[in-house]
Amino acid sequence: MSTAASPEFIVATPKVRKSQLLIGGEWCDSVSGETFGTYHPATEEKITDVAKANAEDVDRAVKAARKAFEEGEWPKMDARERGRLLYKLADLIEENAEELAALETLDNGKPIIDAQTADIPLVIDCLRYYAGWADKITGDTIPIRGDYFCYTRREPLGVCGQIIPWNFPALMVSWKWAPALAAGCTIVMKPAEQTPLSCLRMAELATEAGFPPGVINIVTGYGDTGAAIVKHPDVDKIAFTGSTETAQRIMADAAQTLKRTTFELGGKSPNIVFSDCDIDAAIQGAEFGLFFNQGQCCCAGSRLFVEESIHEKFVERLVSRAQERKLGNPFDTSTTQGPQIDADQFNKIMDYIERGKQAGANCITGGAQEGDKGFYIQPTIFDNVSDDMDIATDEIFGPVLSVFPFRDIDEVIERSNKTFYGLAAAVWTRDVAKAHRIAGSVRAGTVWINCYDVFDAAAPFGGFKMSGTGRELGEAALANYTELKTVTMNLK
Repeated sequence: MSTAASPEFIVATPKVRKSQLLIGGEWCDSVSGETFGTYHPATEEKITDVAKANAEDVDRAVKAARKAFEEGEWPKMDARERGRLLYKLADLIEENAEELAALETLDNGKPIIDAQTADIPLVIDCLRYYAGWADKITGDTIPIRGDYFCYTRREPLGVCGQIIPWNFPALMVSWKWAPALAAGCTIVMKPAEQTPLSCLRMAELATEAGFPPGVINIVTGYGDTGAAIVKHPDVDKIAFTGSTETAQRIMADAAQTLKRTTFELGGKSPNIVFSDCDIDAAIQGAEFGLFFNQGQCCCAGSRLFVEESIHEKFVERLVSRAQERKLGNPFDTSTTQGPQIDADQFNKIMDYIERGKQAGANCITGGAQEGDKGFYIQPTIFDNVSDDMDIATDEIFGPVLSVFPFRDIDEVIERSNKTFYGLAAAVWTRDVAKAHRIAGSVRAGTVWINCYDVFDAAAPFGGFKMSGTGRELGEAALANYTELKTVTMNLK
């Protein structure tokens, strides 16, 4: 791996401003007084202690959200005012962008350059996009038989429980908050226990922006905190991003009260490279599509299918590019790969690497820990992988890429779809017909053609099969937070 001697620039460690719960517009300790530690993945050192919410705290937060929804002004206010508050929040985040990016790096370990150029700008774009939608959520008039006037209206769904992961902490806040707030819902959010700090800071900025008390409530804690949200009878909706296994448990619990649910879950995404592609672009896309964010992306292109005629040359060049990645201090702006999130994830990834080796796959680069401090894993590429190996079927959520040669388009479509997941896919080719055949044949919610990981707040994102239900982003996400009501009037 690259180990450049001199840093480009070291960004200062940010100050942690908030570590309490936000309930009904007030910052408070948990009822029990318990806290838990959050740690910097690069050094394994404690950052701070954060309030640990229990079921009683969740109940207080849900009651505050319910009061704000049923008795407060929020769902009834001029929709343009809700939009104005979202614009104001986006402006405040933009004003504090450097601090928030540094918080992401401190809490998550991702390279500061990624937080500065990707995560926080996407947060701002998402908030502004849905600010514009606030006064454009409309129904339809429907011509029905007889002397009747029939129309539909979209109404805010109610109190929304939102549970987000640790891989993109600030970005997931915006993906969940923005459409819910634009629609007029109120929120009880639990950030991941590994990465609560940027969510708490964004909640502080939301308070400064002028969101009414109880509209946004934050309860920090572990899985039992999230379970208390899911099981609470006065929560109308659960929006969850995370693992498929956790979603299955949430769905079972939410079914007891028939809560509305949306899930954005895992993936084992195929990245398909044909021999007629722009090789340089495809190599860059294969490297970025897997190793970005330390491989901790639900849509990571972890199954790389390369046409046989270019397989050997392509893999050789890809290995060289992977070896150029610089692992190091994530606050160094020249670092391109940070640590994994924690010891559990580190050990899980290393176990998969060992299982791949034992199964007979050829580890052609990486495959080991980098350094002796922090949860760093070398960029790892396996060749000679069969479709039934664990590293080929399971979501590893780390910097581990499996490469497969293929002969023709029919074979690669069949093998691409040989998975329980269906979140994303990509194809690299100059043949437009071939590109669109892949796009129409692969069972995935997003297909990128000659690009990878291209996101925009206007473009829906979500999965087929066990990769989720519903869609994040775009107009489609507003349906997650509204109920459709039909009104019919007798005109006689």
